[in-house]
Amino acid sequence: MNKLYIDTTMSYKKINNAAGWLCFAIATITYILTLEPSVSFWDCGEFISCAYRLQVSHQPGYPLFAMLGKAFSLLSMGDHTKVAYFTNMMSAIASGATIMFLFWTITALAKKLVLKDKNDSADNNQLTMVIGAGLVGALAFTFTDTFWFSAVETIVFALSSLCTAIVFWSILKWEAHADEPGADKWIVLIAYMIGLSIGIHLLNLLTIPAIAMVYYFRRNKNIGLKGGIITFLLSILILGLVQFGIRGYTIYFAAWFDFFFVNSLGLGFGSGAMAFLILLAGMLTGGIWYSIRNKKPVLNLALVCVAFIYLGYGSFIYIPIRAVANTDLNNSHPDNAFTLYGYLNRIQYGDTPLLSGPYYDAKIIDEKESSNIYRKGESRYENAGKKVDYVYDHNTFLPRMWSTESDPYYAQNVQFYKQWLQIADGQAPTFSDNLKWLFSWQIYQMYGRYFLWNFVGRYNEMDGQQSTTDVNGNWTSGIFDSGKHLPKSVVNGTNYAPLYALPLVLGLLGAFYHFKRRKRDALIITLLFFFTGIAIVLYVNQNAVQPRERDYSYVGSFYAFAIWIGLGALALAEIVRIKLNARVAAIGSFALCMIAVPVLLACKEWRGHDRSTKLTPHDMAYNYLISCPKNAILFTYGDNDTYSLWYDQEVEGIRPDVRIVCLSLFSGDWYIHQMQGKMNASAPLPITMPFDKYKEGVRDVLYFNDEKIPGSVEAKDVFDFLTSDDARTKVEYQNGERLNFLPTKNLKLTVNANEVVKNGVITSDQKSKLADTMQWKYPSNYVTKDNLAMLDIVAHNDWKRPICFTSTMSPSSMMGLQPYLYKEGFVYHLIPFKQDTAADNNRITKTNSLVMYNNVVNKFKFGNYKHAKFLDNVSTTQFYLNMEVTFNDLTEGLMKDGHRDLALRAIHKFDEQMPDINPDIDTAAQKFFLAQSAYKLNDKELGTRYFKSVDNFITDQLDYNYSQLQNDKALVDARTVQIGMQLLGSMADTTKNNQQAAFSKQLQAQLGDYENKFAVLQR
Repeated sequence: MNKLYIDTTMSYKKINNAAGWLCFAIATITYILTLEPSVSFWDCGEFISCAYRLQVSHQPGYPLFAMLGKAFSLLSMGDHTKVAYFTNMMSAIASGATIMFLFWTITALAKKLVLKDKNDSADNNQLTMVIGAGLVGALAFTFTDTFWFSAVETIVFALSSLCTAIVFWSILKWEAHADEPGADKWIVLIAYMIGLSIGIHLLNLLTIPAIAMVYYFRRNKNIGLKGGIITFLLSILILGLVQFGIRGYTIYFAAWFDFFFVNSLGLGFGSGAMAFLILLAGMLTGGIWYSIRNKKPVLNLALVCVAFIYLGYGSFIYIPIRAVANTDLNNSHPDNAFTLYGYLNRIQYGDTPLLSGPYYDAKIIDEKESSNIYRKGESRYENAGKKVDYVYDHNTFLPRMWSTESDPYYAQNVQFYKQWLQIADGQAPTFSDNLKWLFSWQIYQMYGRYFLWNFVGRYNEMDGQQSTTDVNGNWTSGIFDSGKHLPKSVVNGTNYAPLYALPLVLGLLGAFYHFKRRKRDALIITLLFFFTGIAIVLYVNQNAVQPRERDYSYVGSFYAFAIWIGLGALALAEIVRIKLNARVAAIGSFALCMIAVPVLLACKEWRGHDRSTKLTPHDMAYNYLISCPKNAILFTYGDNDTYSLWYDQEVEGIRPDVRIVCLSLFSGDWYIHQMQGKMNASAPLPITMPFDKYKEGVRDVLYFNDEKIPGSVEAKDVFDFLTSDDARTKVEYQNGERLNFLPTKNLKLTVNANEVVKNGVITSDQKSKLADTMQWKYPSNYVTKDNLAMLDIVAHNDWKRPICFTSTMSPSSMMGLQPYLYKEGFVYHLIPFKQDTAADNNRITKTNSLVMYNNVVNKFKFGNYKHAKFLDNVSTTQFYLNMEVTFNDLTEGLMKDGHRDLALRAIHKFDEQMPDINPDIDTAAQKFFLAQSAYKLNDKELGTRYFKSVDNFITDQLDYNYSQLQNDKALVDARTVQIGMQLLGSMADTTKNNQQAAFSKQLQAQLGDYENKFAVLQR
């Protein structure tokens, strides 16, 4: 029987291209089917808002991403509620294209493994092996946890992955055609893509070392260790030149040119920066002309690449243009070269020590002033002070456990270091501890665990940063799970995705096979894998617990491993071919690998990534806004309080009268200045300070100096004292600086009852409840700029605008005003009611119950909570808990105010709209309080149903913890055990008092059993 051969140059290209587009179709359809229909949590709300209205997002800015997002937002055809869907679709399509380029990358590498020479013909079996390898690897990556997560929301990592995919595919295209005329066009394309990618995310720069090695292996005939090391070091240099030279110092030099033109020559702002850019363009043009004239091809290629990097990087002109336009969201207001330089380099986030710096126990012993800080004045650049560098009593090489006394999270970071490494109080950390932290937390917990999520399996979507042994947020193969007595809440959860380590095994097989057959290519993939993974860990140097899991940062590393998964299918075919004929080996290995990896991944991961019915971020933000009285000032703090709010207001136009004030930004002079202007339908805030009183370098922080003033002082007088330029209101510090200070912490605000009623803060029948004076104690020993601006608002608002705080905000951010904060939904409203000491001392949050009832029961939206196919961990923990707490507070407040019928309706509303889930012990405890209220309101059926739900969760958790106790006492979650048994006892008492004898007896028996089982914990 004759072997059938196909023409490599024609049929292979057609099949390869068609299969790549097939991968694109499968991936894109998958992502569109599971797309989140509206805004998502975290940064997505800000990104969509900034794209839709072409605004300035947080550092270091994503101008190209914003412009592309704007283009996709236009597909909504004027329907503002669809804007998020179409910007989410941008990520879906970009992710689908990434899969397509991944396929072509794998087939390019696989073809080199199958054919001895690139000009050889491939038979049908070899074609099956090559295309099969591409399909297995590309489709495996399609359904991996981390990549899928970013593919269905408006986030930069989808487009960033596409840039990485195009760049790596391009260098392989160059390698295949390097000997042909004009092949270097692929290098130029790579340079342009790198420049463009800076306007999306910086991760793409980490492909440069791998690209450099491809160039070295292809262009040099004498390959050796010395040449390889030199090339590697040069690639690091090129990476640094692009990151710090082109991206950073271009703006730095432009800033100093502008300084000279403005301050010395008296020209307008931007004139020097423009002159520098023209000079730079002229120098590049002249250099390219010189290289052509003198026939210097290497110099020509280098200069053309630099020019194209700048051409792509040119998208950043968007940032100052839109900053000058004074958009609503205008982070840092980078309207000049100095501010833009700080913005690009994320100066407001502080410096991270890399090679040298302090451990967490190092003490600041001195401060050294270094370079001047300049800000834009009326007609020239002004000196805003000097950059201060702290001197510590001891430093170390490669500091990993770092957190300085100036860090607001210093105490909790130190506590976590000690907890993680079992360092006793008073014991100094050693370099050995430093390395343990590097390998156990930074590399394993914050990278290795993520890698294993994607290629071994995952228990659930909960945050698991703080423990290597806890089930929540951990990895699992699923192979041994049947003997672990896992909680039902885990094994029945939507994110329980055991992969039996099959993707890992296939990928390791592919890596081994690659190194055995083509070491140089394998080394290139290793460099890509390392630089987009471990190198990020080393560079970012995360100090202690992060606000969220950071797996999305390492998607490039997982992309590289997916290449080896594809090559693993090739390796398996080679192994099988020893025993079977080539045709059976090729087709059989492909089919087996497809089922074992991509199909398995799709089946296991689909439930945990199908966001098509989830609306919680949008509706939770809506609930914040709808809880506010008309023209309210709403103080927020965290990302998930703020970004979705921005989306609802900026894109969909929900409650434009409410002024959102993010306290984590309020320390910036630019942000305070923005708040002094009109925004949407919101009038300027009552901030009376002129800019010169709070501009950068002025009143950044003022300290408490007790003047022993008796009684409380009017807030206006304290504010005037803090902002006075009179020498008598200042104290001199050791460095000779004279600053204002806080003379007392006891503040008051005289209340004009008629004004309060007139401005609609309360109804007229509540007037008798008003206090003559609000008195409170400022909680801190210093006043930061955000505190100063908030004090200005409180002191001068005169009750003209309602002042509100989000209910999830930390009490430490409320300036001590808690005694006068009344809950009216998802917000606390500042109301000067007389203090009810009895109510303040019990568990009940103070509520303005009838207003809250109207907001929660009649106006709230519930994010399709009850019927959504998937709920992320923010929805199931933070906001489900917030819903429970809100309804509990409302119910208790209504009962306290004598509205028992409304209280029962409120509980029924919760039952009607919210699913009966218990993600953790805290949500179970709040469910218990709801059930207890139902009993008090004589709805025993609902109370019993909720008690049974809580009981099922608790017994499930206690049984699991008891199985852990048999293995190791340290594995027991003592808090869950303690609270769980307390709840069992309380439920037994409540059911007994409500004539539920059988149920009470059951609960009491359970409690007795668990008390015996966990008695060892009490010893």
